[in-house]
Amino acid sequence: MAYGTPASLDDVEAYYTHIRGGRKPSAEQLSDLVNRYTVIGGNSPLLKITHRQAAKLQSVLAAKGSNVKVYAGMKHSPPFISAIIKTAISEGVTDLLCIALAPHYSSMSVGGYIRVVEEASAQLAEKPKIKFIRSWHDRPDFVSLWVDRVNRANGRLGDGASLVFSAHSLPERILQLGDPYKQQLLESSKLVADRLRWKGWTFTFQSASQSGEKWLGPDVLEHLQSLYDKGSRTFLMAPIGFVSDHLEILYDIDVECVEWAKQHDSRLARCESLNDSDDFISCLASLAAESGFV
Repeated sequence: MAYGTPASLDDVEAYYTHIRGGRKPSAEQLSDLVNRYTVIGGNSPLLKITHRQAAKLQSVLAAKGSNVKVYAGMKHSPPFISAIIKTAISEGVTDLLCIALAPHYSSMSVGGYIRVVEEASAQLAEKPKIKFIRSWHDRPDFVSLWVDRVNRANGRLGDGASLVFSAHSLPERILQLGDPYKQQLLESSKLVADRLRWKGWTFTFQSASQSGEKWLGPDVLEHLQSLYDKGSRTFLMAPIGFVSDHLEILYDIDVECVEWAKQHDSRLARCESLNDSDDFISCLASLAAESGFV
């Protein structure tokens, strides 16, 4: 399960309205989002990547002798998770393993996927048995993925880079609810940095929405500025909270952060996303196997 993305610029308003629970965005908000998608080529590759992930996972499981079917559904755009669940049941599926492509649990992120699945299941005459993977942020194979990505990206920069882990911000009120999101992100980052023996790494949030309430910080551009003010001139971004290339990677980091670096006569590189790489698909296959879906 992934977040979703508009298929074209014409679909941005419907997508944004769905995210906002049915409330249409203002003309200014819509214009800003359309511009961001325009800058990255008109749409995000998230849907294509997610389908490739599902297809490759299906192949890996089949090679193990499994008859498990792999489906891909989106929270905020077609193919919607609810429609995919109906399709699965119509094709004879009786047991569902639901994996949100978000390694760190929050009631607002992964919890939202769980609610969508439960609501869809409640509408079915024949209800499947459902199992959820709530988080997988501290798995050794997940940590290894990021150790590899950081090593490869750092090879392009050389020694002396400031390693900055990042993830999507969420409203700060989740902390009062005892939400583990921030803690799990810091745990993942520390596990990767410890494996790399990298001292002095930092963590920041990015992509906060303008919703009128306070979101988790510091924001990535403010954070980069603070590191710059302390003398850093080379930055290595490791967006550990994300799995695939999409708007928050291709615009917020590859455009906004890169532009900031140019303006500050600094160097900035980003680790490759996991996307449909063989080692990431292997990680997903292990999740499925350990949950009895092989």
